[in-house]
Amino acid sequence: MAIFNTRTRIVFFCTLSLLVLFSPRLSFSSSIHDLLISKGLPAGLLPKEVKSYTLSEDGYLEVFLDGPCLTKYENRVFFESVVRANLTYRSLSGVVGLSQEELFLWLPVKDIIVDDPGSGLILFDIGVAHKQLSLSLFEDPPDCKPQGISHFFNLYFLFISSPSCVDPY
Repeated sequence: MAIFNTRTRIVFFCTLSLLVLFSPRLSFSSSIHDLLISKGLPAGLLPKEVKSYTLSEDGYLEVFLDGPCLTKYENRVFFESVVRANLTYRSLSGVVGLSQEELFLWLPVKDIIVDDPGSGLILFDIGVAHKQLSLSLFEDPPDCKPQGISHFFNLYFLFISSPSCVDPY
């Protein structure tokens, strides 16, 4: 009888282990930064201030921050409270909730792709252009300062300085 109990326990633990290993809903990443690395992306794509994240079976990623915030890589970057994207190996596509400042304009980041890790470059699709940056800028998760009034002042300044908003008289 003791042999049966031992065999039963072994089978039970082996089955449980296999279920855990192959369950698509479970993530073995201890943080979003570990998950990014496991998917061939640099950990520093998202700030330290990530509160939590969810990843669905089909790769839909939702990242929750404490609140909107600003950080800087090469240019300033604005993260909304929730950043969403489709996560596949070496890419975040259909990104929502992330904007990058280019020449005093805030442009939404649409896709982030590491085509060739050996090149040391990462590609950002900002709609009107593709921008290549050094992967080394994204090695470590940056500190992200809570979005303050400065972001709105920048948007306000852009709006009032736009030629279409200036009174021609």
